Amino acid sequence: MAHIFAIGDLHLSFSGEKPMDIFGKQWVNHPASIKHHWEQEIHSDDWVLIPGDISWAMKLEQAAVDLEWIGKLPGKKILTRGNHDYWWTTISKVRKTLPDHMFALQNDAMLIGDIAVCGTRGWNCPGSYDFDAHDEQIYMREAGRLRLALENAKKLSSRIWVMLHYPPTNEKHQPSLFLDLMREYQVEHCIYGHLHGEGHRAALLGEFEGIHFHLVSCDFLNFAPKRII
Repeated sequence: MAHIFAIGDLHLSFSGEKPMDIFGKQWVNHPASIKHHWEQEIHSDDWVLIPGDISWAMKLEQAAVDLEWIGKLPGKKILTRGNHDYWWTTISKVRKTLPDHMFALQNDAMLIGDIAVCGTRGWNCPGSYDFDAHDEQIYMREAGRLRLALENAKKLSSRIWVMLHYPPTNEKHQPSLFLDLMREYQVEHCIYGHLHGEGHRAALLGEFEGIHFHLVSCDFLNFAPKRII
């Protein structure tokens, strides 16, 4: 029986020097830790959701080596974009670059069995400590993109999962358009990343208003993919 796992914020940089250990000793040679846990847990028929911040590369051709590294790991993978994925250009170009059994979502959806997985990047939410007028514009645009993704998912199945890169609420877990939309479309699970270090304390975890929330930043998971179901 296939399982669905999730792990985000891989922050790979095989095409150049971008050491992650400046963020703490837990990041020393972190790709080896990811690979070790991944190969222990995941089989070829399993699925892995990767909600953004995949590669530090600036250009798609530079990111190809990181994507190939992920592609060689067991399982089928679904990617969404993070705020540091500058290499992610048009969705058509990204999809042409991906290895076999890797899929990219951008405001759309795809099926895993009877589960419609949809995704967009998301953004900082109102009430966040540094939220400003510029954030408001992007936040509203990303909320529109999430609705588009959810509409696409609804056409595929009544069981809907959402992949975001950003958390769907602020540090105080106050209402947001992202939460409103997920309630409206009766989303079962929300998988997100972005938070590191002290930011882990602000995570929305477990069941909240009927939705199951999962922070899957790789350092939060100790670099081991989380089995969702």
